[in-house]
Amino acid sequence: MSRRVRVNPIACEAHGMCAELLPERITLDEWGYPVVDEKPVSGEELAHAKRAAQACPTFALLLERPR
Repeated sequence: MSRRVRVNPIACEAHGMCAELLPERITLDEWGYPVVDEKPVSGEELAHAKRAAQACPTFALLLERPR
C-alpha cells in the first residue's frame, strides 16, 4: 500500500515539524512553508510520513491514496 503526502496550504501555519520528521520528502521554502515531493511513499517511509502527519499541529499534512 502506498500513499501520497500532500499539504493543505490553507491550514498550514509553517511550524516546520513536517520537514523535521520527514526530511526525505519535505523541505521548507524561504517563508518556512513546506514543499512536498508528491511521489508515492510506501514501506518504512510511509511509517515516517504517518508520524509526521499525526504530529502536524494544524493537521495540514495529509496522506492520500495515489491517483
